Amino acid sequence: MNRAHSTVPLEQQAREEDLVARVVASFDGCQDPRLRELMTGLVRHLHTYVREVRLTEEEWNRAIGFLTGCGQITDDRRQEFVLLSDVLGASMQTITVNNEAHGDATEATVFGPFFVEGAPEVPLGGDIADGASGEPCWVEGTVTDTAGRPLAGARIEVWEADGDGLYDVQYDDGRTAARAHLHTDDLGRYRFWAVTPTPYPIPHDGPVGRLLTAVGRSPMRASHLHFMVSHAGCRTLVTHIFVRGDELLDSDTVFGVKDSLVRDFERQPAGTPAPAGRAVPGTWSRARFDIVLAPGRT
Repeated sequence: MNRAHSTVPLEQQAREEDLVARVVASFDGCQDPRLRELMTGLVRHLHTYVREVRLTEEEWNRAIGFLTGCGQITDDRRQEFVLLSDVLGASMQTITVNNEAHGDATEATVFGPFFVEGAPEVPLGGDIADGASGEPCWVEGTVTDTAGRPLAGARIEVWEADGDGLYDVQYDDGRTAARAHLHTDDLGRYRFWAVTPTPYPIPHDGPVGRLLTAVGRSPMRASHLHFMVSHAGCRTLVTHIFVRGDELLDSDTVFGVKDSLVRDFERQPAGTPAPAGRAVPGTWSRARFDIVLAPGRT
């Protein structure tokens, strides 16, 4: 019990505790044990928070207004509640809980609000950028299980912001760019062209952005490239790779950076021969990311 709560008279504490008990008991008739566990746990923690900080009615009303604003700005292209979960670290904590360490399996990180189903397929060595602005980047690696066996036919979804720090869904012209899927070859290998990741701000023109400003936090994300990798019998992996040397690695606003996911993006001088027969007139970069999938849950 914190100091503020300890100064509350015993009679008042008893009234508050009685209310908690009555609300928790209201779920006794729930026939779904997991739902009952979720709801009673939520009630206990929520009431503990209200009592611990001695929440005022004015603050409660402002919180309701904030959540209402999150709902009003959310649509099929923007999910403000995902952003809120991200900046509070709840997304990353949920991922940490649900992706327990298993051998040398690649670590997971936040999904983010910009994944889109039905991204086009590109062949091995193809270009996911599809016209997106930015410096060309060659990405290659392997997908294996924790025993080191190559996983042929693994599906790899990749998506990223363009060189201007925007995802395709943030434009109003319906474009699809800097996102695609591909499959590993018989030896578990993959390769594709993308654009060199750049830092960018999460959308901060709404309630979550105003919250970050109020608490003195930056909306910036460290440079990264998204992956979602799946294969039969394995746990689907959602992760990023981050650019070594990025000054935002220690202050990523959604707490998504993990040391094991930081990679060298080696810049190549203009005129350096490029893979897959591509002619690149200027500089380009290359990175390697070998992915290890954990066994699926049984």
